[in-house]
Amino acid sequence: MAPGIVLADTITKLPPEAEGAVIVSGSHGGRYPGELAVRAGARAVVLNDAGIGREAAGIGSLALLEPLGIAAATVSHASCRIGDTADMLARGVISHANGPARAVGVMPGMGCREAAERLRSAPHHRAHVPHGAESRVEAPPPPGALRRILLLDSASLVRPEDAGQIVVTGSHGGLVGGQPAMALRGIAAFAAVFNDAGGGPEGWGMSRLPALDAAGVAAFTVATASARIGEGTSSFRDGVISAVNPSAARLGTATGDRAEAVLVRWATLPAD
Repeated sequence: MAPGIVLADTITKLPPEAEGAVIVSGSHGGRYPGELAVRAGARAVVLNDAGIGREAAGIGSLALLEPLGIAAATVSHASCRIGDTADMLARGVISHANGPARAVGVMPGMGCREAAERLRSAPHHRAHVPHGAESRVEAPPPPGALRRILLLDSASLVRPEDAGQIVVTGSHGGLVGGQPAMALRGIAAFAAVFNDAGGGPEGWGMSRLPALDAAGVAAFTVATASARIGEGTSSFRDGVISAVNPSAARLGTATGDRAEAVLVRWATLPAD
């Protein structure tokens, strides 16, 4: 890539050289990734629209950054694998661009690589956004609960002590950088939930599910149209299941089920 363009499969891990650069990241285009771009001092950012989804949460960063003068665009979830910047550059097609991005010629239908090049000429505005840190809370335990239901806006908030618990995230269900070890950061949860980000090529928005099945973790995704991506609470309260792995199916769930009802039942299941 040309100087001034930084690639990051996840925007939660940015190098120091992101300051003043165009960030191309495989993360979803919601508000929190936009906040992280601001805090990194980015010149501009390109993210994945994650199927746009409920209340257009998948492109929330564009509206956040526009009044700050920071150029932002998203690639279509249907054009490339979410969480995979190499695929973004190879196949990604711009789906949305805010005013500052359009001002330097970035438009829907343009290839991701060309858009990143054009964004190098965007003005560099340093800005401040109120701290809207991602949330990590616990759902009220149902009667007879044997395990906790943890609601995490991002899988980056998973902790070692979450082993054996039910981890509900607002993160997309794609393997970050194609690495199975990143499916849940190596934590052996009882179950895990993600947003399908619209599925995308090769069903990549659900690609964490087989990796977690191999680790014995029951996992499913919720449809991006049903739950706001980036919000663990919405995955739990609003989510409608779109895909399940075999470990989850054996516990008695299927596509079309409501996430909350399934997870409340799972919280009371006796251990094998």
